[in-house]
Amino acid sequence: MPSTLRRIAAAAAVLSVGAFAAGCGGGASGADSEQDLNLQPIAAAGPDPFTKSTAESTATPTPAAPPGTRSSTPTPGILSPSTVSGSTPGLYGGTQSVASCDVEKQIRFLGGDRAKNQAFADAAGVDPGSVAGFLRGLTPVVLRVDTRVTNHGFRDGSATSFQSVLQAGTAVLVDDHGAPRVRCACGNPLKPANGHQGAWRDKGEPWPGFRGDRVVVVRPTTVVINNFIIVNITNNTWIERPRGDDGQHDRKRPDIHIDPTKPPVTEPPSPPASPSTSPPTSSSPSSSSSPSGSSPPPSPNCPTPTPTVTVTQTPTLKPQEPPARLPGSPTPTPSGCPTATTTVTATPSLPSPSTPSPRVPSAPVLPPDTSAPSDLPSLPTDIPTTNLPSGSYSDMFGPPSPESENV
Repeated sequence: MPSTLRRIAAAAAVLSVGAFAAGCGGGASGADSEQDLNLQPIAAAGPDPFTKSTAESTATPTPAAPPGTRSSTPTPGILSPSTVSGSTPGLYGGTQSVASCDVEKQIRFLGGDRAKNQAFADAAGVDPGSVAGFLRGLTPVVLRVDTRVTNHGFRDGSATSFQSVLQAGTAVLVDDHGAPRVRCACGNPLKPANGHQGAWRDKGEPWPGFRGDRVVVVRPTTVVINNFIIVNITNNTWIERPRGDDGQHDRKRPDIHIDPTKPPVTEPPSPPASPSTSPPTSSSPSSSSSPSGSSPPPSPNCPTPTPTVTVTQTPTLKPQEPPARLPGSPTPTPSGCPTATTTVTATPSLPSPSTPSPRVPSAPVLPPDTSAPSDLPSLPTDIPTTNLPSGSYSDMFGPPSPESENV
């Protein structure tokens, strides 16, 4: 129970921290309509650093944008900063074969203080046991443009969060997506800037040439960056530095002909999306099959269309009269109203041949028999056999004559 009370008390202490920020120090953000913006020069440590400085280079690079006079308190329009991809050539700089930060020293500083190591891990979003591996996977470079980030200070055993602008020339460690993750002058963990669009109150120490409209926000890439194209700040040449390398494997890139003194290509702020005024698209099969923008919707006064049936016949063996129009022709509808048409193809059936009545084949006509008596009657040829009288041949014609027996 006492340990639980201590954790609750510690959380209440964090919530009660007032808005304060200077150098690497922390501070709570103000109201949503106005927030503190901490301007942090290259080497300023501030009152609330996580660790001592591990920066190895404090040289100011050639500015990537022409200097100007410091602007007044930034307005929402001015400080909707342009974004730049973390893989943009010339976004970062360095000295060939020289690391801008001492990563191993940073690991020793955090490893010697368990509370700081825990708070650093919480702010960076990593496991406390993997802080050393996390730091060794970062790449030491220096900023070439004034950059806004979410910064973190260490106070009362916990990390505080605030928005700050880091001056060009600040030594940082960037991850494999090009986002600054550690400020080496004070060991503070960093994250991408928040999306505040209200007014800002300038805090901290401004530097000559600061312009609120030249501040950028780094947009992490969606893919891993294996090699960073940076500017050698000592002679304005191009260097290729592998990710996680301390400069020992830097490679000159004379084939790159981009002017290193020009600012990196940025993306202007995206305008707010206007609400759509078009009606929602129907998900019915009929609407999904119709091409968009084909015809205007029908008038609401249109009557319900009556299907028109059109009957067509396939060719027949003999010519026929054209089919008569079916009754119930459609009622005329206003122009632009949909119609329903149904086409029915009827295959006419030919009249079935009637079954012929059975006919008895006629008896063949036999030539007269010259051997029979001439006075014998002839057998009818067109009488069916069923009509013949019953009885023997002698019953019909009588007994044969004596002459016929001798024949």
